[in-house]
Amino acid sequence: MDSRPLVSIIINNYNYAEFLDEAIASALQQSYTNIELILVDDGSTDDSRQIIASYGDLLIPVFQENGGQASAFNAGFAASQGDIICLLDSDDVFLSHKIAEIIAVFNNNTDLGWCFHSVSLVDKRTGNFLGVSEEEGSRECDFREKMKQGKLSFLAPPTSGLCFRRSLLQEILPMTETLRRGADRYLVAIAPALSKGFYLDRKLTIQGIHQNNGNTLQEGKKFARRRAYKAMTVAYFMRLKLPEFYKITDRIFARGLGIYINLILKTGQQHPEEKELITKYLSLSNILTKIKIYSMAFYQYRPWKKDNSLVQYEKKIKQLKC
Repeated sequence: MDSRPLVSIIINNYNYAEFLDEAIASALQQSYTNIELILVDDGSTDDSRQIIASYGDLLIPVFQENGGQASAFNAGFAASQGDIICLLDSDDVFLSHKIAEIIAVFNNNTDLGWCFHSVSLVDKRTGNFLGVSEEEGSRECDFREKMKQGKLSFLAPPTSGLCFRRSLLQEILPMTETLRRGADRYLVAIAPALSKGFYLDRKLTIQGIHQNNGNTLQEGKKFARRRAYKAMTVAYFMRLKLPEFYKITDRIFARGLGIYINLILKTGQQHPEEKELITKYLSLSNILTKIKIYSMAFYQYRPWKKDNSLVQYEKKIKQLKC
């Protein structure tokens, strides 16, 4: 690989005009200069497109009707030329040295397909630091055999902490556009199944937390349903693409199924989309595997267990509302 490869930064935007200038500036002001900026506007109805147009040839605009996160990723990747691809949500900010550090990792480890890194969570309204999305310690990671065995414990960062070698993304994209939400979770599930990677314990992105975050902060039942549907959808499409990894997709699916069963018990409501998805996934399994999936679902989200991730998100919501 060229020691100074072209890096494509892909920003996916939908109605985040108020944050867009800051995200664009953080991409354009990188200390590593061999970059191209692809900005996919996914059918915004606010002032986003006027803002994008004001940058002229400093970026490559992609305007499309609203199709969701997977559609935007597909469009951005198709428009890109870089050997390295870094994703940036339009309400987040890269630190100025991020791309330089990512390139150093890929240059020093030529067989890696992905590099994920820590992300700082900051309240957009107050500027207060809310926490970090991180694993402990920088390290090379090869999860492929563990994933085939259904074993993996890895906290992947959000979208803006994800970087890939183009050759790996060519094996994954285009992805199904059914993943209107959660396409980033599909990427972090499937990339480690296909390639070695690197976890960089460096906080190179600031994730902006605010009341409009569709995928970061949601309260109660609505949030639980989204989490369940994302997990089950990711598992289903990963199972179709990589059937040999059925043990890990069964676990991912069981996690989502557990959340959904818990939600049904609390509300008494079922939903046609989830019922259809459950039927489709379970049709791929024999009776013993179905029993195992339901057992894992009940164990992971048993009634007496606190869902700590939901508790933490609800705490952050309260902070934002203060």
